[in-house]
Amino acid sequence: MTYANQSLTNVSSVQQFQGLLERALFCTLITVPCCVFLFINGTMLFTLRSKPVFRETSRYILLYNLLFADTAQLILSQLLYILAFCRMKLTYPVCGVLTMIADLTNEVSPLTLVLMSLERYVAVCYPLRHATIITIRNTGVAIIVVWVFSSLNVLTRVLLLLDFPFEDLESLQMKDFCSDIAMFLGPMSNHYDKAYTCFLFVSAGAAITSSYIGVIVAARSASTDKASARKARNTLLLHLVQLGLSLSSTVYNPILIALSKTVTRLVFVRVQNVFYVCIFIFPRCLSSLIYGIRDQTIRPVLVYHLCCRLKLSVISAKAEVSL
Repeated sequence: MTYANQSLTNVSSVQQFQGLLERALFCTLITVPCCVFLFINGTMLFTLRSKPVFRETSRYILLYNLLFADTAQLILSQLLYILAFCRMKLTYPVCGVLTMIADLTNEVSPLTLVLMSLERYVAVCYPLRHATIITIRNTGVAIIVVWVFSSLNVLTRVLLLLDFPFEDLESLQMKDFCSDIAMFLGPMSNHYDKAYTCFLFVSAGAAITSSYIGVIVAARSASTDKASARKARNTLLLHLVQLGLSLSSTVYNPILIALSKTVTRLVFVRVQNVFYVCIFIFPRCLSSLIYGIRDQTIRPVLVYHLCCRLKLSVISAKAEVSL
């Protein structure tokens, strides 16, 4: 039995004991809010491309990249959840592609938060050089570096998977539902995932914390704009909270594996659904809600687009009823 199957034996048996009605209830309660948040994220992405001020400001370009990665991660996570709800078991290659893309977008988010924090640090500590350091070109290069670095990590995971003797399997059809744990086909994959996650968490946390301390020190300087420094400090603190929420998904699998050995099967699947909402859905929707409400430049444009889309939805619904 493979490492993945050993980890997910209890998870698979849980699904067999959950009734159809309860599964449908959980799926509805999770899918409906997810669709609402996807609608808000999509509107936010459209908003950030609707005006030149958003397309030509580094801060908003970085925010767009963060929202794009979070939205893609939310879509893939929900797709995997629905496949598990329908009890559809994929082949290893198909599951590998889906989980690798999900890992890619999941790792882009914390690295983008680091870039956003460094941008705020430069804006406060080096205001006269901000326009020459944080240019559109440099921002684009930084975003490309983030995606390339994340892609290299995914490539490393693929190379680790190639060491697994797939020819010894009776079939490429998976015996468990598609997930990150199911693709840990050997101890090396699990050890590498833990090491990389630890490195990412420590590095990103140190970068954002250092930027926060630098802004606090700069705020005490007489030459620094106090209001701007205070706003940047609050933004960096927000980035630190977002980083913690973004990387909270790293403890999802270990907690589930530990719970599967201690609680009953029905309790386990209910806790799993709650964790999915709190760890995967909520953090991916936080950016749109925070920046859409907090940023005075984005807020009126976002509200305008949301209201127009809602009005169009109501009009379309009335038209369908009349027909």
